[in-house]
Amino acid sequence: MTLTPMAAAEKVTDLKIRRWKKSDIPAIVACQRRAYPNLAAESLQDERKFGMQLAAFPEGQYLAEWGGKVIGYCASLIVQVDDGTPWHSYDEITGVGTFSTHDPAGDSLYGSDIAVDPSFRGQGVAKALYKRRRALMKRLNLRRMIAGGRLPGYAAVAKRMTAAEYVASVERGERKDPALSVHLKAGYQVHGVHYGYLSDAESMNYATLLEMPNAGFDPAKRMIAGAPIRRTVRKIRVCAGQYQLRPIETWDEFERQVEFFADTANENHCHFLLLPEMFTAQLFSTISHEFESMQAVRELAAMHGQYVDLCQRMAMLHGLYLVGGSHPVLNEEGELLNTAHLFTPSGEVHTQDKLHITPVERTYYGMIPGDAIRVFDTPLGRIGILICYDVEFPELARLQTVHGLEVLFVPFATSERKGYCRVRHCAQARAIENVIYVVAAGCVGNLPQVRSFLINYGQAVVCTPCDFSFPKDGVLAEAEPNTEMVVIAELDLNDLAVQRELGTVLPLQDRRGDLYQVTSSRPVEVVTVR
Repeated sequence: MTLTPMAAAEKVTDLKIRRWKKSDIPAIVACQRRAYPNLAAESLQDERKFGMQLAAFPEGQYLAEWGGKVIGYCASLIVQVDDGTPWHSYDEITGVGTFSTHDPAGDSLYGSDIAVDPSFRGQGVAKALYKRRRALMKRLNLRRMIAGGRLPGYAAVAKRMTAAEYVASVERGERKDPALSVHLKAGYQVHGVHYGYLSDAESMNYATLLEMPNAGFDPAKRMIAGAPIRRTVRKIRVCAGQYQLRPIETWDEFERQVEFFADTANENHCHFLLLPEMFTAQLFSTISHEFESMQAVRELAAMHGQYVDLCQRMAMLHGLYLVGGSHPVLNEEGELLNTAHLFTPSGEVHTQDKLHITPVERTYYGMIPGDAIRVFDTPLGRIGILICYDVEFPELARLQTVHGLEVLFVPFATSERKGYCRVRHCAQARAIENVIYVVAAGCVGNLPQVRSFLINYGQAVVCTPCDFSFPKDGVLAEAEPNTEMVVIAELDLNDLAVQRELGTVLPLQDRRGDLYQVTSSRPVEVVTVR
């Protein structure tokens, strides 16, 4: 299905594109009826089918809202289409509009429907919906977006030319079709003209097979991730960077080292890259050695913008979810926090402050703890970040797990082996007691003559529960200690789901709520990440 641009009756400003909610469905049905007044009744959807579409793939359903009114919407599902025999009817590809054919392991985003209220056409509403669809395709690393496109202008000329000739003339720009011209402008390419897509008198029942390739598609990452059960992706590949703090003189040297880790993660088809806590301390060596620690760390905090720009660029360039370790950040009151950053392939930046400050951070840096506990709901799974000392407080990971946590990332910085062992053993405990994966990475190497960050001991590790689906010692991968390198591992999130139901022990189900409770004084924030 597609739309017909018309002169707008009202001027659209402050347009909002968001995902459907169940309460939106009556307004979506009404918008569809206004957009397709001439389409056969059997080709339209009712509230029940729209509800089934939302339940099957909530991430793929978007609407355009203006002034509290639904003025446009689009619907999508993921499919696997045989390129040798790619044609299909609308009912075949969508399960008669129910999206029962949604296949999270597929490689193509199927645009089943897009419509704009006639009173608001020609004002970029469809363009905004297409933009969100393309972002979804890229975020999920799908090979392409495909659709069946109506030809509502064909009936008027059907006596004089075939459907294929009509499509060719629209492609050449010799005539305009209310639907096909919009699709071509959006970036679709015509890959065929077929009969019997919909019962559609305006199109004489013809439709185009449309395709929009994803230029950034990574087939290896899709192959790794394409065995899902409950979510769009159920396997992820993670890279934990064991970062060496060697003395440098310029920002460019620092940037090259960060680029090395991002390039390495990308070359190995990783979805996530974890860098250590305060790995930006390497930049202390570019600051005057005469500065006391309090002054030096604030000079480092002043580089926050450059740090964000660099990591954001690396995440977008390589399609990575980059857990960029942590960096000192000044809040609006001028107080200093140790803040982890999550950079996404779409350019978003999210943060998690360190919630427990060590005596060294308090005494030598004047840092204060943050307050918000967050879980990040990514398209690949729900993740959390606890910075170093925070993982030694089991309540935090338990609160995150109650809110859906599957993978916990722990950037750390420890100066001696005893400190590392505290972090390592607590990370292992969090994995076992919560039935989650824990990925930890720290700095190695020394910064001679830099009083603010002298020595480091580190060994990156990926911890798992200890049961049949996992290594018997709960260690999926680990680095050689105190050597610059990476640890790469594949995490099967389905194994966690099975383990939580069928494990030898069931620590989440067997909690004694009659004896104790773990509660938060403020709500745990679940942040939707693109």
